[in-house]
This record gives sequence, C-alpha cells and structure tokens, in this order.
Amino acid sequence: MSTLAVTNLRLRLPRIFDKPLLTRHKTPSLFASSVSTMASDAPRKVLVPIADGTEPMEAVITIDVLRRSGADVTVASVSSGLQVDASWGLRLVADVLVSDCAGSTFDLVSLSGGMPGSTNLRDCEALESLVRKHVSEGRVYAAICLAPAVAFGSWGLLKGLQATCYPSFMEKMPTDATAVELRVVQDGRCVTSRGPGTTMEFALELVEQLYGKEKAEEVAGPMVMCSQPANLTVKELNSVSWTSNKTPQILVPIANGSEEMEATMIIDILHRAKAKVVVASVGEKLEIVASRKVKIVADMLLEEAAKLEYDLIVLPGGIGGAQEFASSEKLINLLKKQAESRKPYGAICASPALVLEPHGLLKGKKATAYPAMCSKLSDQSEAENRVVIDGNLITSRGPGTSIEFALAIVEKFFGREKAMDLAKTMIFI
Repeated sequence: MSTLAVTNLRLRLPRIFDKPLLTRHKTPSLFASSVSTMASDAPRKVLVPIADGTEPMEAVITIDVLRRSGADVTVASVSSGLQVDASWGLRLVADVLVSDCAGSTFDLVSLSGGMPGSTNLRDCEALESLVRKHVSEGRVYAAICLAPAVAFGSWGLLKGLQATCYPSFMEKMPTDATAVELRVVQDGRCVTSRGPGTTMEFALELVEQLYGKEKAEEVAGPMVMCSQPANLTVKELNSVSWTSNKTPQILVPIANGSEEMEATMIIDILHRAKAKVVVASVGEKLEIVASRKVKIVADMLLEEAAKLEYDLIVLPGGIGGAQEFASSEKLINLLKKQAESRKPYGAICASPALVLEPHGLLKGKKATAYPAMCSKLSDQSEAENRVVIDGNLITSRGPGTSIEFALAIVEKFFGREKAMDLAKTMIFI
C-alpha cells in the first residue's frame, strides 16, 4: 500500500467557522442586524451576475451553496444573450438578462471573478446602476477573486472598508480601502474573498449573512467539507502509472441532475492543467439542468463523444445525474471498455455507488462514495477516505472533496509539481 504524493502537498483547509485561524475577518455588527430584519423562514433573494470570461467555479459554487440554503437565486447575464462563455471551457446559461432585473430588489448581490469576466461585469452600466442602488439601500453585497478590485473598487464601493481579492490584484485595490490578506473578509455589508479555492468558504459566509451561522453549518455538513485543519490525504493502493502518449483526453459526462459544483470543479481544474476535456451530455440536448438548476452546455452529445478514445472517463455525482448515467447503455459500455482496457476511470459522490457498483465496475476494487451512499458499496473498507485510488480507478466523496479529487487526477497525469502549482494558483492552499 502506498500513499499518493499529493498527500505530501499537505493540502490544508481552514475550519469554516473558526475565527482564531485568521482565515476570515468579520465585523461584529452585521450578523445581528441583517438577520434580525428579515423573517427567519422567508427565502432571501440573491442576484449572481455572470459574463463571458466569468470564473465558473466561483459562480457555480456560489449559486449552488446559496440554493442549498433555500435562497431564491437569480443568475443574470450581462451579455446580449443568456448563454455566456465562462473561463476554462465552460458554457453557462443564465436565467435572465441583467437588464431584466432593473426594477427588482435583492437581499444580496454577489459578483464572481475571472478575466475578462470581472471587467465585463464592471463595464455593464445596468449592473453598476443596480449594485449602487442596492448598496445605498444598506443591503449585503459581495465579490470574489478579481471582482472586488476590478468592479467594486472601480465603482467606489470599498471606501473605508477592509477587503480582499486575488493576490496578484491586491495592489489594484483602491487606496481608500484597506487590503487584507485573508481568505474571506466581511466588513459592514460587504463580503470579499480571494479566489476559486476559497469559494466554498465565501459562499457559506454569504449563507451566514442571510440566514445565520446555524444555517451555514447545516449547509456545510452534507457537502463533506473538511471540519478541521488536516493533511487531506489521497489513499492509493495498487499503484500504476497513468500515462498518455499525448495530451490526456478526458471525458466528463453530464446529465440533468448532475451535481454542478462537482462537474464544474473537475472540468475547470483539468482544463487548467492543459488536459483536453470533452464534456458530453447524456441527454438529448447539449444543455443540461443540474441538481441545483444551474444550466450547463456540453461540448457534444454522448453519441458523438463515444466515437473517441479517452485516457480517463470521470463521472460527477448528483443523484439525478447518477441515475441518468446508470441507465445509459452507451455510457456503461464506454466505462466497461475503459476498465477492460485497464485505462483510468472514476466517479465522485453518488456515482460510485449508483453507477459503478451496480455494473460491476468496482469488483475487486477499493472505493469511496458520498457518505449516505457508502452502504451500497460491496467493499467499504476504505470508504472513509476523501479520495481513493486503486490502480486505474479513482473515487471521492462529494462537493467538498472535488478539488482534492481533481488535483489527484492532475498529479497522476502531470506530476506533483503541477498539482501543487494549481492548488496554489487557485488559493486552495
């Protein structure tokens, strides 16, 4: 038995609600005032604008987590159409155009980063007008990555506040704000954060601002997040090399009901590593509606994707999506062919239990899955690990382990140094 080198990355995540770790800055007044003024059972209305070049991990995680809390989230495009070409090869479809939201009132407006996504948000006059009015009415506003400096800073909305942003843009923060090098900063009605790897913490802070700390902890639990600082290990058994004669070609199927956070993080990170990623819809349309109603557009239908050869096939979770995968004869045949050829394949969350196990793709293998699904695994001996690699198989537990899962794949194909570089670039470590 060996431990994958990614173990030695010593990937450390902060306790989400542990202030002594200095991962967050919070002012004492906002929590009580914001929550007390709203009925506890009323859904909060949230606007998440997206644009061409938006960082998809930041947008999708924020939307997903807020919808898990019960918030009524509107995804609004600042482009001329609803579909936007986000960064890292992902295409997202908004619910409405920002111009359609002019007369609406929201409890929170949250901007994602990415370039040129942040500048496209900044340059949208309709969005700037909406956000300025929103802030003037004393409502919660938030931004992550480049957006605090590029958008909020340009609009003069950080004056007198402590705030943070992506490290390389800290020098671009306005001089009338105090730049703070922490993962999440809340000052007054403003919440800011650093990058893709801090988005879950950022989104949970937004849940806390809207609903309170108890709700944020309730939402965090099922996502299988790290509850305390730890070396987040990848358990590897029966180690084999994952090699490719060229740039690794990786198939990521998606379906209605797929978990959008997991799909997005896997696709985003593998694109960052310079893998060739094919996103294939298992349904009849390229556009799928994921588990928390995020709309993602695939590159091609599975029918077309099945004609290609892959160095890895990896399945996101989500119960509805996993059920679609399990009933797709074409996808199951692709997976069986992959396994018979001793080529890598993998799955996360519900998919190991609902797709791989019933079709004999875990036979003789150690695996993990979403905690509530582990009872369906015939061999549960390694199921408590966050990521498990057994030869050519890789499995993981859920949304909160998706970055570790994707980085483990990067390390297997590209080496430890590449995985470490990506983890740092994303502000995961």
